[in-house]
Amino acid sequence: MYKLLLCLRYLRTRYIALISIVSVTLGVATMIVVNSVMAGFTHEMQARLNGILGDLVFESRSMDGAPDAAAHMAKIREIAGDSIVGISPTVHVPSLMYIDVNGQLLTKQVTLVGIDPATYASVSQFGQYLQHPANRQQLNFQLRAGGYDTFDRQAVDTGQLIERTQMKTAGWPRRREMARQKQERRQLQQRLALDPSAQAGASNPFATDQPSGTDFDPATETHVGVVLGIGTCGYRAADGSDRFVALPGDDVRISFPKASLPPEAISEHYTIVDLYESKMSEYDSNFVFLPLANLQASRGMIDPETGIGKFTSIQIKLQPGADAAQVRDRLRNAFPAQYYQISTWRDKQGPLLAAVQMETAVLNVLLFMIIAVAGFGILAIFYMIVVEKTRDIGILKSLGASGYGVMGIFLVYGLSLGIVGAGAGLALGLAFESQINQIADLLGRVTGQPVFDPSVYYFYKIPTIVSPFTVSWICVGAISIAVLASVMPARRAARLHPVRALRYE
Repeated sequence: MYKLLLCLRYLRTRYIALISIVSVTLGVATMIVVNSVMAGFTHEMQARLNGILGDLVFESRSMDGAPDAAAHMAKIREIAGDSIVGISPTVHVPSLMYIDVNGQLLTKQVTLVGIDPATYASVSQFGQYLQHPANRQQLNFQLRAGGYDTFDRQAVDTGQLIERTQMKTAGWPRRREMARQKQERRQLQQRLALDPSAQAGASNPFATDQPSGTDFDPATETHVGVVLGIGTCGYRAADGSDRFVALPGDDVRISFPKASLPPEAISEHYTIVDLYESKMSEYDSNFVFLPLANLQASRGMIDPETGIGKFTSIQIKLQPGADAAQVRDRLRNAFPAQYYQISTWRDKQGPLLAAVQMETAVLNVLLFMIIAVAGFGILAIFYMIVVEKTRDIGILKSLGASGYGVMGIFLVYGLSLGIVGAGAGLALGLAFESQINQIADLLGRVTGQPVFDPSVYYFYKIPTIVSPFTVSWICVGAISIAVLASVMPARRAARLHPVRALRYE
């Protein structure tokens, strides 16, 4: 009983112990906040990566593709059994895209992806990222009359309004307006036909490739539809709004190699029918989607005798809880490795995921050192208390207190400091985590710079996930450090001889 009474008295009167409590509190709170942010960031990033890629990716090692996707998919279903939820063939090919911006060509390197609109939604969340509500229900590579989102949907969910005024005219209104402007430019070229320099300056690179004659009206007809990422045709302006160099309704030209020997580069015109935004810049600024059959026909990937097309990859979606690694290994054993590469989405993004895990581990080590510093503070304070209370320890021992009893006083005292510090740190960390976005906004207004820039970190708000297990080991670790730091002073106090302690000056 006397141990608890003395511990409570020391906690109330030894204000220097508050230094150790504050150190433990700040260390625990910081670790809780950092781990919750890193867990939220990792979860959101993995969800978006898996939203574009299937759980498993079955790829042909040849860029020209492998024949008969239906036969391959049937064999995959036979091997994987009931684990498969969805499966869809695709064709990936590196390409160059040309966007006509007021008569000048803007060239971008992209990856052209041919997809099956009927099955691709079953293997990815691609449809959720489209900007037209009807396409989010069922993708259609036909140009819409209008109705595209005029605000960033993900920003609206966080209470921000990032307007995209140019999207108000997207679709057929945009196409008819651009056709009118092109017609005016052609009429101007005809009037200046006698001036060679003016004619050269006003020439349109697209004009020589457009079909001619009365059977083609660019104001009413379109080419094959494509879906572009917002990063391929848009940018964030200085005022925070989104600007676009191309919108649904515009035409683009894409050059890519045919699947033939010798290699032959071809160019096709396409009409933008929608935009997608996954908030993963490597996808939003790289992928261009179009119907699988059209890409196969353009590249010469359809057998003229059988009518069967080739594929370069098959996206596979598994049942929730299915072991993707186990299914991957079974497929690897069934298909020759020299022709096919089979990997999970984690395998595809291994370096990125490993970098995030390494960063989290390093941060935890560095932040845990804050609590370790608090432990050294407890060690020093307890040594000071032992020296100061030498005569009191002698009196306790002369009255019958055992060495273990004296040792228990300081161990319980250290445990008390750890519990108080960890408890205060837990409360502070959870409070900070719950208001972290408001705090970030306040700091941004004070400093004039955004603390969490969505263009850098992909997200419009700081994602957080509080893991009870993580919080538990942080608090247990802090309490353990406080107890361990009190062991050496406690042993020194326990070993004091009562006579020498009473004679101590």
